[in-house]
Order: sequence, then C-alpha cells, then structure tokens
Amino acid sequence: MALHFPDTFLFGTSTSSYQIETAFDHDWQGVKSMDGHVFESTTDHERRFEDDAQLIADLAPAYRMSLMWSKLQRAPKASFHPETVEEYHTLLKALKRRNVNIMMVLHHFTNPTWFSTLGGWEKEDNIDLWLDFVEQLVAEFGQYVSYWNTFNEPNVYASFGWGIGQFPPFKKNLITAIKVVRNMGKAHDQAYTLLKEHTPDKPVGISHNCAVFAADNLMGWLPAKLLDHWFMQFVPKHFERVDFFGMSYYARINHDPLPVTMVTTPDKLINSGKDHDDMWEYYPEGLRETILRYWKQYKKPIIITENGICTKDDTLRVRAIHDYLKIVHDLLQEGVDIKGYYYWSTWDNFEWALGPTYQFGLYSCDLETKERIARPSATVYASIAHTKTLEPKEVVVG
Repeated sequence: MALHFPDTFLFGTSTSSYQIETAFDHDWQGVKSMDGHVFESTTDHERRFEDDAQLIADLAPAYRMSLMWSKLQRAPKASFHPETVEEYHTLLKALKRRNVNIMMVLHHFTNPTWFSTLGGWEKEDNIDLWLDFVEQLVAEFGQYVSYWNTFNEPNVYASFGWGIGQFPPFKKNLITAIKVVRNMGKAHDQAYTLLKEHTPDKPVGISHNCAVFAADNLMGWLPAKLLDHWFMQFVPKHFERVDFFGMSYYARINHDPLPVTMVTTPDKLINSGKDHDDMWEYYPEGLRETILRYWKQYKKPIIITENGICTKDDTLRVRAIHDYLKIVHDLLQEGVDIKGYYYWSTWDNFEWALGPTYQFGLYSCDLETKERIARPSATVYASIAHTKTLEPKEVVVG
C-alpha cells in the first residue's frame, strides 16, 4: 500500500556551496583529499546556476544550501563583494522562479582564509566577525529564504578539525575542540537573536550529525560511549535555542576499539557480514533510534537536514531512499513532529577529506566535463518528493 506524507511535509535535497563551487580563498582550498584530488575545482556550480536551478527544482520542492562566505566577504567586516552578490541573486532568483523552498545554512565547515588567520573559532572575539557576515547575508538575501540553519554539524567540525586533525586547521587538541564548540554555541545563540529580529516569521535551527555508536566487543565499549557523549549529548546542549532540531544521519558505527568503517578498516567491516556502503555500515533503523532519542529529549520539531548513502551502486541508493522514508512515515504516524527530509546530495560533490570519488548524488558529476547525469534514484526520489507518496518497496526497488 502506498504511504502518503502530509501536504506540508518538506521534501528536498541538500548541498553546500564549498563542495560544488570552485574554491575561493578559504581554508579548504588546496587541501589534498584521500583519493588524491585537490580541493580546487569541484563541480563548476557557479557557471551553471540556471541549469542547476532547474535540476534542483525537478528533484524536489525544497533545497538546503549555503553561500560562500570567503567569496562574499573578502576581509573582516567588509561589505559584500558586488559581483558575487549579483551572482548569488541570479541563483536565488532562478530557484524562487521555480518555487523552490530554500533552507539557508550560514556555516558549513569552511571559513575565509582571513578568518582562519585571525584564529577562527578558537577565539571568542571572532564571533562578531561571523555575525557581521550573517547580518549582511540576511539583509541581502533573506527575502529568498524560508528556513535558517545556523551551523552544519558543529560536532563533526570540532572533532575533525581539532580532535583527529582531518579537517582544517588539522589540530589534535581536545581542550581547544571544546572551546570551539562553546564559541560556536555562543555564535549560534546570538545569530538566533539576530535572525529573529530581522525575519521573525522564519524558523531557525541547527543541524547535528547523528549516528548510532556501538561496540563490537568489550574493547570498543568505552570509545563508543565517549563518542556518543560528544556527538549526541555534549555538543548539542550548546545549541538548544532553536525552532527546529536539524539532524543528519548516515550510519551505525561499531568500535573495535577504533571505528570500523570502509574508510579505516574495510576488511573488518566486510568480514563482519553487515550491510555497508562505501563508507559505513548501512543501518536504516538508526534513523528511527536517533529521531526518537532527540524527540523525547527536546520535543522540538525535527527536520532531517541530511540523509543519504555513499555508493556507486544506485540500486542500493534506491533501496536506502525507500528504507529511510518508510521509517520517517512510521514515526509521523506515531506522532513525532517531523517537518521535512533533505536527501544528501543533489549531485556528486567534493566529499571533504575523502574527495570527489565518494559519491552520494542523485545525479553523477563527471570529474572532467562537470556534466550532471541523472541516476535512476533521481527519478525515484523526484516522484516521491513531488507527489509526497512512497510506493511499496517492491515498486520502488523492483
């Protein structure tokens, strides 16, 4: 039997400007990824705004996105760069002409070089610099936006930048990581006030990376507990002033004692016999577990700001879309207030430290020509998103 979602339910896709536009004077520019590619040219989105806007609208009625801070604001508290402002107006107007509902992310892992040089998020004094960017962005582009998302996955940002040292600034200092979280939490709180002053009718939220942290054996128990505390408890408590609780979910991560993934220990994960994609264990039930955990804790409306699967096997992607959305529908029937679901990602992009060969997209993106080619999953998701109807698994998956 087909499952129907509420008329007001938001179906969308998600990207970040930094992963789809050519790098411009930010702290990821020039970084060499695990697959050997250099963070420079990504998918040439800035040269394809009109075509990409049509692609986005064809996939779903909503879109989660960001604008490149380093390109808009080229010095501390500088006025926005006029040509960049016009470029982004072109993109946003193209989306609004197609009636796309926009969620705007104000910080997605990446900072201007000048901000990093000044100490970035390690220094509380720098919060005011980011707030100046936010205030100008709201004044210039707020007319297009329906939802605000202050920070994308601050739990990942702090742990990878200052915990394991895989993101800029590539440090390993837990005390500093905690300081970064606290500073971002203060920035979020001040941004919430600012956004409500300028756009009082538009919901403001956060997006945390959520996972199920489990142990394969006794040695993995403590690491799993510590990571669960960091990702699911300690960091989120700094961002509780929200209109909606945004969450991304991709995996259950087992520990033995270190995380068992296809990136770090592929043989262990393969030999475990567990379903997996190209990065993690494939565990859809974890979406149910994490949603219920935060629903019980906060009783705030929930938006799944990112969910998807890293795989070159599009049959698995189609299966994942069905499995995850079936869980979302079940929870809606149980009374959980879930406002929307955004698939990550619209098309393949530069997957941060891993590189562009790690593929999440409903569309592929040729590394040389940058041509976008629809995968079968794009047709499947577009049908669900525009009709707000999930057909039975045997129809969707085949």
